[in-house]
Amino acid sequence: MKKIAILGSTGSIGTQTLEVVRANKDIEVTALAAGSNIDLLEKQIREFSPKIAAVWNEEKAKELKDRVRDLDIRVESGMDGLLAVATELGAEIVVTAVVGMIGIRPTIAAMNAGKDIALANKETLVTAGHIIMSLAKEKHVRILPVDSEHSAIFQSLNGETGNKIHKILLTASGGPFRGWTREQMKGVQVEDALKHPNWTMGRKITIDSSTMVNKGLEVMEARWLFGVEMDQVQVVVQPQSVIHSMVEYEDGAVIAQLGTPDMKLPIQYALYYPERRFLAGDRLDFAKLAQITFEAPDFENFHGLSLAYKAGRRGGTLPTVFNAANERAVQKFLDREIGYLTITDMIEAAMEHHTVKENPTVEEILAAEQETYDFIESRW
Repeated sequence: MKKIAILGSTGSIGTQTLEVVRANKDIEVTALAAGSNIDLLEKQIREFSPKIAAVWNEEKAKELKDRVRDLDIRVESGMDGLLAVATELGAEIVVTAVVGMIGIRPTIAAMNAGKDIALANKETLVTAGHIIMSLAKEKHVRILPVDSEHSAIFQSLNGETGNKIHKILLTASGGPFRGWTREQMKGVQVEDALKHPNWTMGRKITIDSSTMVNKGLEVMEARWLFGVEMDQVQVVVQPQSVIHSMVEYEDGAVIAQLGTPDMKLPIQYALYYPERRFLAGDRLDFAKLAQITFEAPDFENFHGLSLAYKAGRRGGTLPTVFNAANERAVQKFLDREIGYLTITDMIEAAMEHHTVKENPTVEEILAAEQETYDFIESRW
């Protein structure tokens, strides 16, 4: 019986992870954590019987505790709750599916407790990759990527130990505004940006995909996961979302992973690696597909992607500033406080304002995050 804990169980990745659990009879969920959706979390608790549940919002945690008083379960709140879930004694793998830098400390705690990480929280590596990767090596724990692109790279590396990567080809759908100019994007509304052509995801990541900031975060994540330089990660727009990413080796061979756009595949692969299991769902029909097309990314009109490369190349605390500024900007856009194009304007301004610290500690990373939030609030 495989035992797992899930950070972010009520979000898109968390709920799909639980779909994988339902479809397999040999996974036990020992701990669950959510932000504030206690209605869904209560249903999950009653179905999966974890030993610990955590809610970020303290008042909601109190309410949940009252609701499940008939069950033998411990309910915690805040960061202490996330840490309790991440280090639950029985769990072998922790699925880190929370959104944002809130995932750094629980991920480190889980690794220190000897847990493998099924990583769906890209901000952890973007901002603290230098800490996370060295800790994984020190603690002999595995980081198993859950993002579809990083899972595809991981799968394309199987059996190639010792062979040199020439470059990683990170695919992108291009989002709902592929081919648009900044002039055309001036009037974009929240509803427009939430219409992703291929994937069903949470609101924040869907906006990030539309700006291509998400792809920039993925480039930085890939740089740490696979031990390459930023400029060895090349973004390729592949609108059909059939090729999930590729690896080019030094002899020129390119190995790719293809499949339908279904997040349950990389989730299940991470949970059972190296085993592959049956997964219900659509299969690729190449006759119906007819063609797979490719385009170069538009760095000029999707400025967030070029800013990500700049942040990743510079390193230190600059990726943290990129990420934190984007988090705050996206929330302001979702709250209809700013226009769509202001998202990348905010990121650029915050990066220009920041003084970079090299090899930051977790405390310095979190301080840079707060400094960025303060700067954004002082300007917008």
